Amino acid sequence: MNTIEDILGLVADDPWRMEVLRTARSLALADWWIGAGFVRALVWDHLHEFCVPTPLDDIDMLYFDQGDLDEAFEKEQERRLARLMPGTPWSVKNQARMHLRNGDAPYACTEDALHYWLETPTAVAVTLDGRDRLNLIAPYGVEDLLRLRIRPTPSGRQRPEEFFDRVQNKNWLRNWPQATIVDVG
Repeated sequence: MNTIEDILGLVADDPWRMEVLRTARSLALADWWIGAGFVRALVWDHLHEFCVPTPLDDIDMLYFDQGDLDEAFEKEQERRLARLMPGTPWSVKNQARMHLRNGDAPYACTEDALHYWLETPTAVAVTLDGRDRLNLIAPYGVEDLLRLRIRPTPSGRQRPEEFFDRVQNKNWLRNWPQATIVDVG
């Protein structure tokens, strides 16, 4: 496991993840992606040779639409997805408004928003186009994800307490004991 293509192969070989992606695609939201644990847990479970997937707290569906910043629209999309895939913990967030919550400059697109996430192995997302081709974005690359390294992004360095709280609260080191925290300055 060394490349983006290897990661996309893991996603493609996972029937549940492909169903999640097809369901998300059915909403036809602008610049949509599914990221964070959806990708990270799959890769880290594979690298740990787990037979049973690590449960996900939520499915982080991201999109970018400057024309509708109403959080109520996001909640309606979560309800739509829940009807299509009951029991799936959807979290839908318009990245065009998330800069306000995070105190950042406005984001230009979903990939730009990932630059502001706190840790590099989480700043990865996949989407499925109309021809069932998978695409991946990773503004910090995928090496940390593939090497089980939890490294703060520039935003994580600016907010070290939040970075460490997330690592601890998400139980990453307990769930994936080969993972390590690196380069925390």
